[in-house]
Amino acid sequence: MCVKGLYFFTVLCGLAASGMLQVSGMRIYTYGEMEAVNGTDARLKCTFQSSSPINAKTIVISWSFRPLKKGREESVFHYQERPYPPLEGIFRKHVFWAGDIMGQDASIIIKEVKFTYNGTFICQVKNPPDVHGSVGEIHLRVVATASFSQLLHLALAIAGGITAVVLLIMLILYCRRCKKRRQRQPEGSEEAPRKERKDPTVCHPLRSIHLYMSETSLEIDSSDGMISEASTKDPSSSEDEGPSSDDEDDGGDDSD
Repeated sequence: MCVKGLYFFTVLCGLAASGMLQVSGMRIYTYGEMEAVNGTDARLKCTFQSSSPINAKTIVISWSFRPLKKGREESVFHYQERPYPPLEGIFRKHVFWAGDIMGQDASIIIKEVKFTYNGTFICQVKNPPDVHGSVGEIHLRVVATASFSQLLHLALAIAGGITAVVLLIMLILYCRRCKKRRQRQPEGSEEAPRKERKDPTVCHPLRSIHLYMSETSLEIDSSDGMISEASTKDPSSSEDEGPSSDDEDDGGDDSD
């Protein structure tokens, strides 16, 4: 007996893992509670999840309202292939479609909410063959002025928007200033790359040979047209030798 039960449980687990066994039922998600200021617009958000493929031609969405005080439930909105707003009642010309069927969104917008709208709004979605499941409820509370939490959220949103705008303006001004600086800067103002300084006393070996040969001058003999190498003797040496010969002559005269 235990073996058969274990076998059956194993088969069910295999079917669920393979996707052949699906859990039926419509799942609807809404805000549990909502607050709106009298005379403003309120978006009643309702999203759904179906175990069957979404078919825009067969899906049905209905919204109803149950007042805070005892009273009968009233139809608010109906959708089947196209939206059907109410033609009579307290919601006439106050309810508009704001959903997206393929996006699994069944939201509506209530224009200029009134105190008589205090109560519970019920969202129901049917996607054949997925027609069974829970419904979504939103408890709307219409107030004369916004509560502190709403004012705080609004102030934070405004402050965030102003901060973003200021940062954007500062970024634009900074970019413009950088652009003007680049335009004012002359093209040749950039420092040229420094060249490596060379020691003038150091000479390349090939150039040293050239310099040595340039010191040697050539003379042309007018008699035979032969080119002879001029003396490279230091002229200072001849000046030193001159006085020595004179000194010898003077010495000879003295001896006489």
